[in-house]
Parts: sequence; structure tokens; C-alpha cells
Amino acid sequence: MERSLARALRNTGISVIYQDVDLRASWCENVPGSWSRDDLIGKTDSDFLPLPEANRLSDFKRNTLTSGKMESAEIRVPDDDGVRWFDVWVDADRGETGAIVGVVTTIVETTEQKRREQTLRALLRELSHRSKNLLAIIQSIATQTGRYSGTLDGFLTRFRGRLQSLASSQDLVTMSNWRGADLHELVMGQVGRYCADPQRNIRLSGLNPYLNPNAALHIGLALHELSVNSVSYGALARSDGWVEITTELSEMENTPDALTLTWHEPLINDLEEPKVKRFGSVALERVVPASLNGKAQLTLDEGRLEYRLVIPKGNFEIE
Repeated sequence: MERSLARALRNTGISVIYQDVDLRASWCENVPGSWSRDDLIGKTDSDFLPLPEANRLSDFKRNTLTSGKMESAEIRVPDDDGVRWFDVWVDADRGETGAIVGVVTTIVETTEQKRREQTLRALLRELSHRSKNLLAIIQSIATQTGRYSGTLDGFLTRFRGRLQSLASSQDLVTMSNWRGADLHELVMGQVGRYCADPQRNIRLSGLNPYLNPNAALHIGLALHELSVNSVSYGALARSDGWVEITTELSEMENTPDALTLTWHEPLINDLEEPKVKRFGSVALERVVPASLNGKAQLTLDEGRLEYRLVIPKGNFEIE
């Protein structure tokens, strides 16, 4: 019977230690390796557990020896891989006369569950942080869009487009498990939707860095504004038109390895000054670079548009 019980315990991962009234082990099975790899017979808790946890368990066991009531606890035991968690139950064992003659300790390891809980809590904290950032971006977009929209219909049209752009960038960030987004993939997602033939209309060259989540969202917004402007006034208004996007490492105020993203395209007509000052240029020249601690310059002259965005190191990594 004892052999069958031992086999069953090994199959379930449950550990059992039987101790007499002096709290010395007289029988044990399937003891966790982080507790002891030696024979526990005759030993007390302090012989195979860290002293703080051994003292806690000994107190519980003495309470059970006195009251006969079951006690339970959660303990942590150092291990080569860090810390391991265990749920422990202590029950009284009574002899034929009804007197308590020992305690039975049942142990179940909960390390994996604890680690999953820690990971989930970390993810929830990260999600809360990123959600607040995203809401702040949306609030800023709504405020600025409203400031530069003459009518409600105009506001709704522009705001929906910017939200769709934000959602598209967020999809890339989410699919990467919140790591960020590949710049070339971001470009094709934001600009490609406005092209008749993305392979012909987008001339993309240079480095392909991996952007962190904040950079992905704001650079995605800049690409959206440039694309919308291009469809209205620039190269993408024609099916055979093209925009050129290049990326290269540069220096920014003695900061090496900053990334410079350049958008260049020919225009159909020169932009009028009032249009230049609307939200698109505010986002490109102020909102986006400020969010990245970078710099930007928007140039409109001689039938061309050029936008240069300098992105400091820390917003991206070169893989």
C-alpha cells in the first residue's frame, strides 16, 4: 500500500512528509529537490529549509499538535534558478486512542503559477501605462484637429483618418508583443493605403530600424499626414506619382547614431500659406519631434516638399 501511495504521489507532483511530535521526519515521499536531495528521516524543518521558513512551518505544526486543527501556509525557498513557491498544508495524525501522534505535511509547488501571475501583473501594468499614453495622444490629436477644422464634418473626416492611422500603427505594436514596429512595414502600412501601386509609388531605401512603441505611433502619424497631403497636393494625386523615403544614421547635437528619416516628393501646386499652418504641419514640425525628443524640418519650395525628421538614439534599434 505504501509503495502504491508513493508511486501515486510521484505521478501527481504532490509531496508528503510525516513528522512525529518532536517534528522529526519519519516518512517522506517526493520531496521537492529545492528542499533537500538527502534523506530527511530524523531531520527537522531547520535541517532542510531556510531558517525563516523553517521557523514559520514549525510554528504552524506546533499549533496543529496542540489544537488538532489544520494549518496552511505559502513558503518561498531559494533555488539555483531564483525562488520557488509552495503551498503547504499541515494536518494532525491521531493514534488509536485519539491522541495526536504526529503531523502530516502536504506540499504542492506553485512556482509556475506564481511566475505567470507576476508576468500577467507586469503586462497589465504595461498595458495600463500604454493605454494612458495612447489616450493622451488621442486627446492631443482631437484638440489640434478641432483647432484647425472649420466645420464639424471637416473635423470628423480628419479625426477619423488620424485615428485609423493610430490604430494601424498600434496593430503593428500589438502583434510584436509591445516591442514596437519595423520601420519599412510601418511605411508600407501608412503610405501604401494611399497608393495606386505601392511598389511603384513608394521609393524606400536606407536602414530599416526597429522602432519602439512610442516612436512607431508618432512616426506613423507623421507618415499619415504626409500621405494625406500628398494625395491632395503632391505626387500621390497621380497614379504614376512617387514619394521617396530614405533613412540613414546621422548626428544630432553631438548625439551619435541618430536616425534621419527624409520624405521627398514633387508637388502639383504650391501649398498656400494658410494650409501649411494647419494641423498637418503642426504635427510634423512640433508634435512628432517633441514626442521623440528629436527635430524636424518641413520645406516647401520650387514645386517640391521635403520633410526631415531626426530621431534620437533610444527610439529605435538596428537589428
